[in-house]
Amino acid sequence: MIGSGVVFRWPIRVYYEDTDAGGIVYYANYLKFMERARSEWLRSRGVDLAVLAHNEDAMFVVRSANLEFLRPAHLSDDLEVSVQVAHQRPASVELSQVVTRSGEALCTGVVRLACINMRTARPRPLPDFFENE
Repeated sequence: MIGSGVVFRWPIRVYYEDTDAGGIVYYANYLKFMERARSEWLRSRGVDLAVLAHNEDAMFVVRSANLEFLRPAHLSDDLEVSVQVAHQRPASVELSQVVTRSGEALCTGVVRLACINMRTARPRPLPDFFENE
């Protein structure tokens, strides 16, 4: 069961591999940070994506992502990435995500996930652990 009012937070440390030559986080890595937080958000609620795929032929794919880069993150920064349900439809969910450092927003994003049938690659209803609110 996943509710829209709950904000999930996941810590991320910036490693050398996440940065460019100037020690600043490469822009595409914010998407990776958000992906990790989404995976951990589901995992914290008992959702195993491999089991979901095997038992229900279901998987999530990114339908769209819109990011705003506000401030740079740097090598060795301790970041926090949040996940919150913004909107839900029968076969998709829109998530609001924010990457922060010491409470300051560095990058905000809205990521829309579609649930699809793995065999047909067609939309399918969200699994039962989502509630329409």
